[in-house]
Amino acid sequence: MAALLVSPTLLVLTIVVLYPTIVAFKDSLYGTAGLDPKTGFVSKTEPFVGWSNYADIFGEAGSRFWNAFWNTSFFTVTTVTLETVIGVAMALIMHKAFKGRALVRASILIPWAIPTAISAILWRWIFNSDGVANKIIGEQILWTTEGFHAQVAVIIAEVWKTAPFIGLLVLAGLQVIPKEVYEAARIDGATAMRQFWNITLPLVKPALLVAVLFRTLDALRMFDLPYVLIGAKKASVETLSMLAQDEASNVRFGPAAAYAVVLFIYVFLIALAFVRLLGTDLVRDDDPTPKRRRRWLTRRRTEVTA
Repeated sequence: MAALLVSPTLLVLTIVVLYPTIVAFKDSLYGTAGLDPKTGFVSKTEPFVGWSNYADIFGEAGSRFWNAFWNTSFFTVTTVTLETVIGVAMALIMHKAFKGRALVRASILIPWAIPTAISAILWRWIFNSDGVANKIIGEQILWTTEGFHAQVAVIIAEVWKTAPFIGLLVLAGLQVIPKEVYEAARIDGATAMRQFWNITLPLVKPALLVAVLFRTLDALRMFDLPYVLIGAKKASVETLSMLAQDEASNVRFGPAAAYAVVLFIYVFLIALAFVRLLGTDLVRDDDPTPKRRRRWLTRRRTEVTA
């Protein structure tokens, strides 16, 4: 019965994940059709080259690969960190009861609803040489060219776009926290900051970790935002996904598949490490309260009720 119930999910995962991964790995073992250096004839079929594409990644094309690898890692760490801080702040604001809360929630969530390509075009206008960004800072900065300022532009646009996602998941975690917990803390004289560190943060930790995991995996596959905002073949913002797309657009499907497989392994290892290290916090039981705090909270709830 268990196998029957999970079979639809396994079938979907096989079609959309397992099969494309196997095909990409197979394609990565073939070269580019064209002139065969051994025979001197033009071949219309892709020759089998084995591990040569992977050897080239860490050999002849190593400099470009490592540049894209570090760009991908830098964007992931920077954007996810900023999005976590801003997203938690957004969740706390949306959770408060005040007049006009619905309007504030809608305005915060609008960036997440905008397609990424449209968002990139909007920010490209803002970061134009005569755009709003340069008008505000009073300097002429070419944001959409090479350099660190291009990375800053990508980070700002990405954080603006996806911080509401973390805020939405954290808000869902905040809404299941019993109000009695905060009432007991106020009776004990706990300040707002102490309530946040000792009550709010531990109780929303499972939702927060899931949000961070999703955003980390998504940021590692970043492609459309820097591609539209800055452009292709810009060394300062080129990611692994952009590198694979560039190879495929030049009809080098074997090297492109090799880059895709390397990116898949990188994302898989990050996800595996995340789940291994924090797996116990990603799965909450029937009681969302950490076990070490349940006894104290139970006692305080009893006192408040009495």
